[in-house]
Amino acid sequence: MKDVTLGIDIGGTNTVFGIVNKNGTIIFKDSIPTNGMEPAGNLFERLFAKFNNSFEHYSKEYKIVGIGMGAPNANYYTGAIENPINLNWGYVDASSLIKKYYDLPFALTNDANAAAIGEMEFGSAKGMKNFVEITLGTGLGSGIIIDGKMLYGHSGTAGELGHINIVRDGRRCGCGSKGCLETYVSATGIKRTVFELLSSSRDESGLRDISFNQLTSKQIYDAANLGDKIAINAFKYTGKMLGDALADMVAILSPEAFVIFGGLAQAGEMLFEPTRKQMENSLLDFYKGKIKLVKSGLEEGDAAILGASALIWQELRK
Repeated sequence: MKDVTLGIDIGGTNTVFGIVNKNGTIIFKDSIPTNGMEPAGNLFERLFAKFNNSFEHYSKEYKIVGIGMGAPNANYYTGAIENPINLNWGYVDASSLIKKYYDLPFALTNDANAAAIGEMEFGSAKGMKNFVEITLGTGLGSGIIIDGKMLYGHSGTAGELGHINIVRDGRRCGCGSKGCLETYVSATGIKRTVFELLSSSRDESGLRDISFNQLTSKQIYDAANLGDKIAINAFKYTGKMLGDALADMVAILSPEAFVIFGGLAQAGEMLFEPTRKQMENSLLDFYKGKIKLVKSGLEEGDAAILGASALIWQELRK
């Protein structure tokens, strides 16, 4: 029988899962609604009922050797999910819940860390031992790899780049602070930038006809491609903020590369060019020209499963 791992990613809306071999091939995948207002136990019950039904078709050929999980506010050290935003759970002992269904090696971490491990195993960071994964979605997350190992820190929660202070007394963040990086560099952040630019400029823009709740980062990118000044300037400003933050990280970590993942990364050079320029301008001289800025090599639709699976493959090799 061929060894595979089960990768699970718990999201605010949906939970995805699949079995993955050690080469990063997804044998099958599926998803269920998370229903985060219900108790966590309900999710695990529904998840394994659906998974077991699906896995029956593969169980003669494949053997599950471990389970990896990505989840918000997941703590690698404790095996727990701790007061996740958008999920009405409080403290959840995920490790114990998993063992009710499968007594197998299990590991979990947050989604940005899982993405970094997935990148190292299956994506753009193959062969790299020192890099930082930046995830740009509704917020901004980061996973830090040093000497080929994930940096978890003392409490298991290292890598919250999205919540470094980039503007003193700046934009209000969902975490309760002001001026966090993710309020400027994220899908939500670039929308806020667009509306600030619209209010301070008389430039014509097709974005003026779209409400904040309807506006997407894809629409901003499309507008920028058509020469919309507001959209172009929004990407330049976003890149400037990200570039400054990355230069600060270089001074501390000296990584080989920053790998950018997520919806906003699909803008490509529209985001990368101003980010690279600002980062280079802000770097100490002996770092200039030495830090790569690369796009993720993981398919966005599969990255969560691959990251969770890569986490447990890595654990099994220890």
